[in-house]
Amino acid sequence: MGVIHEIVFDCDKPAVLAQFWAKILDGYDVRAYDEDEIARLAALGLTPETDTTVMIDGPGPSICFQNVDGRVFDNNRVHLDIEVTDRGVEVERLKEAGATVDRVLPTYTVMRDPEGNQFCLVDPRVVLQAAAA
Repeated sequence: MGVIHEIVFDCDKPAVLAQFWAKILDGYDVRAYDEDEIARLAALGLTPETDTTVMIDGPGPSICFQNVDGRVFDNNRVHLDIEVTDRGVEVERLKEAGATVDRVLPTYTVMRDPEGNQFCLVDPRVVLQAAAA
């Protein structure tokens, strides 16, 4: 079983959309950029205003706004990321329930429900934080 890790919006301008949602959701703010993150973005030719992935955090699940190169418009524009403790086991369990696998990446698996709606199974936050360090 899993818990909502974050809600993900595919969008054209992540910083603009993140600011919009942070203003209308009580208790949500755009995730702060520390010096290391600003330096990482600068190395990519980006700024917080042009970042391709912007997060907002609040009392509920984090919300991610991402610009996806080569986005296919038959994809959901909004999808759930479900955090699971054992991604492999959950993928198999959900396949038995009627889900299909679109692609497997190092920290998450993109799947579709029986009607074709996308969602992702993601590794626990501690694993993701360790991978980023």
